Amino acid sequence: MSDTQTFAPGDRRFGRVNWLGFWTLCKREILRFTNVWTQTLLAPLVTAGLFLMIFTIAIGPQRGDVMGVAFTTFIAPGILMMTVIQNAFANTSSSLMVSKVQGNIVDTLMPPLSAGEVVLGYVIGGTARGLFVAVALLAMFWAVLGIVPQAPLVTLAFVTLGAAFLSALGLIAGIFSQKFDQMAAITNFIITPLAFLSGTFYSVEALPKGLYQVTHLNPVFYLIDGARWGVIGVSDTAPALGFVIALAATLFACLAAWVLFRRGTRLKS
Repeated sequence: MSDTQTFAPGDRRFGRVNWLGFWTLCKREILRFTNVWTQTLLAPLVTAGLFLMIFTIAIGPQRGDVMGVAFTTFIAPGILMMTVIQNAFANTSSSLMVSKVQGNIVDTLMPPLSAGEVVLGYVIGGTARGLFVAVALLAMFWAVLGIVPQAPLVTLAFVTLGAAFLSALGLIAGIFSQKFDQMAAITNFIITPLAFLSGTFYSVEALPKGLYQVTHLNPVFYLIDGARWGVIGVSDTAPALGFVIALAATLFACLAAWVLFRRGTRLKS
């Protein structure tokens, strides 16, 4: 009697989930940004601190309270989420782009990993970077402004969703971009406006009717608004509604990335 196990076409010798390969991919993506922490973690912290300082000096003294809180306190959660989503997007998009440009994307596509495992591995790496940045920023807010999240679990939920959503969008952008110029265009003309025009530095209640309605079509608005409620307890919309919309947007982005990986769009040609 032979001990050799046979597999039908489509069967995987690793079972339904290749845990070893999946965790290896997660570890690789996390090590990518922790090994150069001065660029990926310290630099965003400095940039966020400069934003906070400039707006405080230039506008703070002349600006009254916003939604019942000091202007500096109001913009802090917006800066937090803006920094988190930008870094999460950068982590997955740069990882995929560098692999494509250097020609070693095959090292990710050839191992026995399903499309879902690859997408989840990349998203976990981007989300981890976003959470690292969030923790550092919250520590800075506590030390400089005395701000402590009023609802830590809500803050964690929105920060995690924001990082996961932009990580998935980073994968989609990395798949469609063939060179760094195209990636820079996506970052400058799509991701940055989404972050800046989502209530980061203002309450959307002050916007004209047209812009007010357009802003509510932007998932990033709900991420920033939810994080603001979690950190300082004020928001433009109900946090529960924002969570549902942010969750739906995140799942849709992950599904889109999964479809593209499964088809090998601009990856296997």
